[in-house]
Amino acid sequence: MLETSYLIGLLFLLVFAGVPICFVFATVSIVGVLMVSGNPLITIPQGIFGGIKSFTLLAIPFFILAGELMNAGGITGRLVKLSSLLVGRMKGGLAQINIVSSMFFGGITGSSVADTSAIGGILIPAMVKEGYRADFSVAVTATSSVVGPIIPPSIVMVVYGATMNTSIGALFLGGVIPGILIGFSLMVVVMLMARKNEFPKRTERYTSKEIVRIMTDAIIPLGMPLIIMGGILSGIFTPTEAGAISAFYAFIIGMFITKGKILYILPELIFKTAKTTASVLLILGIATVLSRIFAILRIQQALGSFIATNITDKILFLVFVNILLIFMGMFMEGNATIILMGPILAPIAIMYGIHPIQFGLIMCMNAVIGNATPPVGFCLFVGSTIGKVPLVQVAKKAIPFVFAEIVVLLLVTFIPVLTTWLPRMSGMIK
Repeated sequence: MLETSYLIGLLFLLVFAGVPICFVFATVSIVGVLMVSGNPLITIPQGIFGGIKSFTLLAIPFFILAGELMNAGGITGRLVKLSSLLVGRMKGGLAQINIVSSMFFGGITGSSVADTSAIGGILIPAMVKEGYRADFSVAVTATSSVVGPIIPPSIVMVVYGATMNTSIGALFLGGVIPGILIGFSLMVVVMLMARKNEFPKRTERYTSKEIVRIMTDAIIPLGMPLIIMGGILSGIFTPTEAGAISAFYAFIIGMFITKGKILYILPELIFKTAKTTASVLLILGIATVLSRIFAILRIQQALGSFIATNITDKILFLVFVNILLIFMGMFMEGNATIILMGPILAPIAIMYGIHPIQFGLIMCMNAVIGNATPPVGFCLFVGSTIGKVPLVQVAKKAIPFVFAEIVVLLLVTFIPVLTTWLPRMSGMIK
């Protein structure tokens, strides 16, 4: 028990000290291996390799590469124009365009950080130029990027599905309604804020010819999520194969449809994909090692027993889970949270009669909302860098948007049909 206290204390001490989460897990893992009389030089490399040796996880680099190819091929600009056509004339139109663009872009990349980088690079400077405050522009971009990993495809759902042996296709389908609800909730926040603030209103009109061209330009890239979900639902290919097909599809679009200089910058895009993938998989691998050490020390069993003994009501359990995961999301990378907490919480959820797909979506939503909450909000960091705004200012402006996302999280928590209806209608779950 004393060993357990030391490990948990060291974990939180390093997190609160601001040490990058990857190094936190590595340090605690080394100490943990020494506690159980193991050799870190052998145990940790073997554990990392074992944690990422999964065919399913191959989907991650493919989806990341697809997003890089789409962005380099000029797809982001097309999605922004389509969003402008749909919501641009609303008051606060450019902020609404930002949110809708994230919803579209989320159906391509599955990564909130990629969303912030791609959409923010275009719209944050545009919003500032049009008269919006820089901190507000960054806050809208960072919080709307949360939609990306909820609307399929989703990297965080791939991680959860691989970790918990849950149908990734069902998770993808279950995320459609929550993702749309998050997008609409953020749009409502902008509408309410527009009533109190003098948000600019766009007045440009599109000719019939321009409307047809904008919609035609956007149809092809938006076909990617349809191909992905159609292939998975029909059983033609697995989620991993869907990732490979999406990358190939993005390459063909960039080469022959948008006619970008994809071929010339392909090595650079592959290198960026490798860097991003390496950072994700390294965290996953080390988190797996730490999870196994916790299992040896029976930390997970003790926590699970505590929850099962002291929280006997399903509603209280769900409230506890959300509070715990939101708190952890403020300090920990979302994928790492899933690796550590999924094996503890998911079996208890099933014991309470909570559907595995619903609980998977609850965990995934908490994980990605953490990307927009300080102090370790990756989307906030990326957005504040683009907008050249202090993180503290952005965090304050992000509060109403994060609150709206938590409201949707609570709806998903207490209304199971929001996550299970589509998978059940498709026959993927009973």
